[in-house]
Amino acid sequence: MEKTRTDLVKWFWAIYLIVHDKRGVSATFLADELGVAYQTAWTIQHKVRKAMGERDSMYTLAGIVELDDAFFGAPTEGGKRGRGTDQTPVLVALSLDKKGHPKYLKMQVIPDVKGVTLVTFAQKFIESGSTITSDKYRSYKALAKEGFNHEAKLFNPVDNPDHLKWLHTVISNAKAFIGGTFMGWIPNICKPYLDEFCYRFNRRAIKNELFNRLAQCCVSSTTGPILS
Repeated sequence: MEKTRTDLVKWFWAIYLIVHDKRGVSATFLADELGVAYQTAWTIQHKVRKAMGERDSMYTLAGIVELDDAFFGAPTEGGKRGRGTDQTPVLVALSLDKKGHPKYLKMQVIPDVKGVTLVTFAQKFIESGSTITSDKYRSYKALAKEGFNHEAKLFNPVDNPDHLKWLHTVISNAKAFIGGTFMGWIPNICKPYLDEFCYRFNRRAIKNELFNRLAQCCVSSTTGPILS
């Protein structure tokens, strides 16, 4: 019984540390704070992140949604940049309120930037009838055929600084979050890092409720014996 109580306290402490440091915490830091092995801390982190991702998967974006692809990770030396790079492609969608300010965020690793991939993402995460704004890359044209209002503009920060402004700000913050805290990018386990960033971003207005909400996510998670 005593061991179970001690383990539960460590879980709650881990959740508190993860959710209240906006920079994110590394597994090394968590292991030191909890007094556990690195692998144990890493497992706790990824179970908590999976719970975050499960909760956000319940919601969709609506209204005006900025959509663009981004590339995460360090490119191969001498390799291409932008579309055509060997970095990990991630599709990023950000809904805006009536004043044009950011509301909610979705990010997902994708295999490519083809029209069918963009449509699959939009049908899963964006309500039909929403207005999706993007750059003029040809693949985005497929969205207009699938029940979405699509507005495409040439991306030019000099002549049109407001176009996709918030989306690119969020992408820059996500790259800084992952690169600064986790010191790199491993493609096969990158989804949990995106899930954590989105979960935190989507609840930025209710910071005082984050611990209770995340603890509840972990209780109802399908990841396994979290908080039990």
